[in-house]
Amino acid sequence: MAPKNSDYKSSQRDSIKKNSGIGETIRMILIAGIVALSFRSLVAEPFNIPSGSMIPTLLVGDYLFVSKYAYGYSKYSFPFAMAPIKGRIASSLPERGEVVVFRLPSDVSLDYIKRVVGLPGDKIQVIDGILHINGAAVSRRQIGEVDVTNGFSTIRAILYEEIFPNGHTHVIEEFRDDLTFDNTPLYIVPEGHLFMMGDNRDNSRDSRSQGVGFVPVENLIGRAEFLFFSHNNSSSLFEIWKWPLAIRYNRIGQGIH
Repeated sequence: MAPKNSDYKSSQRDSIKKNSGIGETIRMILIAGIVALSFRSLVAEPFNIPSGSMIPTLLVGDYLFVSKYAYGYSKYSFPFAMAPIKGRIASSLPERGEVVVFRLPSDVSLDYIKRVVGLPGDKIQVIDGILHINGAAVSRRQIGEVDVTNGFSTIRAILYEEIFPNGHTHVIEEFRDDLTFDNTPLYIVPEGHLFMMGDNRDNSRDSRSQGVGFVPVENLIGRAEFLFFSHNNSSSLFEIWKWPLAIRYNRIGQGIH
């Protein structure tokens, strides 16, 4: 028996509705993806801290948001550096003391986070552990001590409050004042570049190292703003019952200075 015409039309309507529903779902997924990608590229992007080079300001296991609009946009503002941008658009320089994320000049696939110490034209040098900017020693004041365990032994580190010429205040950590990067040559920051240093001064690969050197302004990704999550790595992914104890609740929401 041939199908009735009404049954055929009903089947057609069902098929159209089904295809329309699938199409609408795909459209919504694409829109959501575009919105998320635009937000990540233009507004803010999350990053996590895998190393201790910025201790005590940032700890391993911290998660933070970086504002992408703070210094304008370059190709590195976008995933896979896919935007055909030369230099920066709406560019502005960071201030000394700001914590920034940037692409490593020697390997632009890697993201680094450090503190801006020198601006274009600045003269930077470390003498006996004390940072000098344009010939003047940066003021530092001891505010405490802390024991640091490296897995084999415990070392006492000193915490200093460091005050930049522009009044920016932050805390750094030093073990001694006679280690590898505690006495450096005089660096003159080239035009269009920045000089970066980690707050963990004796345990940071930064502009004092040939592996990093001066950082082109083009390589800036954004300014570190605040922490949205932090954990102390005391629990594994599968130890769900330990998760609540591993979270550093007191760090969530902290601004980065």
